[in-house]
Amino acid sequence: MEKGTLVEFRLQSDNSSEKSRQRRLGVIERPEGKKHWVVIDERGQTHTLHPRQITYTLSGNTYKATEISQFWQEVQDYLDPSSLEVAWEILVEDGETIDPATMAQLLFSDQSPPFCYAAHYLLSEDRLYFKQKGDRYEPRPAAQVVELKRQLELENQRQQEWQGFLARVEQALAGEQVEWLCSDRPRLEALEKFAVFGEEANHRTPALETLSALRRTETAQAAFQLLVDLQLWSLHENLFLRRSQIPTHFSSKVLEMSQRCLIEPPIDRDANRLDLTHLKVYTIDDESTREIDDGLSVEFLEQGQHRLWIHIADPTRWLSPGNELDLEARRRSTTLYLPTGMVPMFPPDLATGPMSLNQGQVCTALSFGVILTDDGAIEDYQIHASLMRPTYRLTYDDVDELLELGIDAEPELEALATWSKRRESWRQIQGAISIHMPESSIKVEDDEITINVLDDSASRTLVAEMMILAGEVAGRYGEAHALPLPFRGQSQPELPPEEELLKLPPGPVRDCAIRRCMPRSEVSITPIRHASLGLNTYTQVTSPIRRYADLLAHFQIKAHLRGDDLPFSIEQAKELVQAVSNTAYEATLVERQTNRYWSLEYLRRHSKQVWQALMLRWLREHENLGLVLLEDLGLEMAMRFDRAVEPGDRFDVKVVFVDPRQDIIQFTQSVQSMESAAVN
Repeated sequence: MEKGTLVEFRLQSDNSSEKSRQRRLGVIERPEGKKHWVVIDERGQTHTLHPRQITYTLSGNTYKATEISQFWQEVQDYLDPSSLEVAWEILVEDGETIDPATMAQLLFSDQSPPFCYAAHYLLSEDRLYFKQKGDRYEPRPAAQVVELKRQLELENQRQQEWQGFLARVEQALAGEQVEWLCSDRPRLEALEKFAVFGEEANHRTPALETLSALRRTETAQAAFQLLVDLQLWSLHENLFLRRSQIPTHFSSKVLEMSQRCLIEPPIDRDANRLDLTHLKVYTIDDESTREIDDGLSVEFLEQGQHRLWIHIADPTRWLSPGNELDLEARRRSTTLYLPTGMVPMFPPDLATGPMSLNQGQVCTALSFGVILTDDGAIEDYQIHASLMRPTYRLTYDDVDELLELGIDAEPELEALATWSKRRESWRQIQGAISIHMPESSIKVEDDEITINVLDDSASRTLVAEMMILAGEVAGRYGEAHALPLPFRGQSQPELPPEEELLKLPPGPVRDCAIRRCMPRSEVSITPIRHASLGLNTYTQVTSPIRRYADLLAHFQIKAHLRGDDLPFSIEQAKELVQAVSNTAYEATLVERQTNRYWSLEYLRRHSKQVWQALMLRWLREHENLGLVLLEDLGLEMAMRFDRAVEPGDRFDVKVVFVDPRQDIIQFTQSVQSMESAAVN
């Protein structure tokens, strides 16, 4: 090449982690060594190039470096990519290759350097119509061009969606109302998954791209904060629930079936229900309860005997094994009770409507009629699919007040209280182990947190004993007829020696020591002893709207009462019990973690308050780490001590640091508490 020859060359440069090649024009100045050339670009900069870096040579004319800019301006008018389509249509049938000079003649009827370079530029940039083969270009087959066009359209659409998404994000961050599009959903979901699962999240790329485009750090915490800033998530978003596999919404198919049940109730397979609508029925729950699944009655018999009736809601009236409602309930396994509200097992309209035992309405139920001996053992029992009408809906406080006043007009309630005490005494004789640790109820409404300690009241004991009684009756019936039911049991715990327990202060400290020794309960489709309840057989049946295992027991018992084949074989029942038990355990963990989060958030908001604490036991004594009970709140917390303490010691504590999201809390003893201890 002679001096002044105009060439196109490309320089290598690092662009992030990818190599890119920058297209430049320059004129040959001189050869350098055996292979290289010295080139001067339009800025007057000198480059030493290997022949591989020279991508096109314009022969026939010579130029000065100062003329490059003018040359480029002449070329600009001819760089219309659409012009290649016309050339492609002419050349595609023959499939012959073409060089830039021939293409210039075809497109512009001119082969002077500006036109040749324009043709070269168009061909080298084209990714649609022509494919480079050495120094020449081959027209792509028609089918390939159609596919490439489709891909290009999709890419353009993606780019438009991406730019639109970023524009809507900026609007939302500016506080403007935004209507998100369906195309935004995958990117928002990617952000959500990254915020929840961090580096373990699948398909993190869209989330990282969004964070990068907004100049935010590419971390799970940044993704969480972005979702909060977009007002898509609350600052207190429940990540425990999102990490679980528990669904929080019902599909349209399930909701449609629920509505059909309300409008056109299915045929009742238990046409000959026992009519118990003449009995007075009490439903006793917390005030906020909407799924009412149990009621209590007393039938006064001749010779002064009482028949206790435990009526349990009958959701199997509204579904059959294997239909959409049943499969959805299996998938959920349990109603989830969280401080911010519940995640129900059934659609709410059905669960709180015809499935529930609502006051004043004739309801379908599975009723357990039981006659007890004077000491509280079961003398006789019967189970019926029934009709009943709840008379009173009472809260636990209502019942405690009625029992305390001893109102003569409610002898049934007095009888229930009496029999519950006898049952409790009888179970203790059978080896039942009672643990009375304080429990707290945490509620969040309109961002206000309330924590109430649940008292061990007569009303709660009454209801608990009647539910345990129904569970024993169901267990006995299942055992007598060899029904595969979800029997619950617990092996005998190895408790500390009595003299060792007596050294501990009675109440929470001693009960905490006993609780620590209790093995986990287990589920079997054959009867097993439940040590802590003091029962040889026990099946939970009292919450079929809220627990699938109870619903399974209802299906089996009701089919047997009708004389029908059981809906679930031994093997099917075993597999189903295992599956729903695993899901229910996951739900329990979510409940615990969520309660823990809100308890820490409550303490964060009341960080200046002094709390009375009771030392329960050592967690790691060598590290001075113990478990304390905040008695005013019923909350158990780990605390590290800087002075000698013993289980049973009481002292005042304050929060010095708390981070609910990181599950960290640190306490210190208040000055007054330490001074008081020093005096004593």
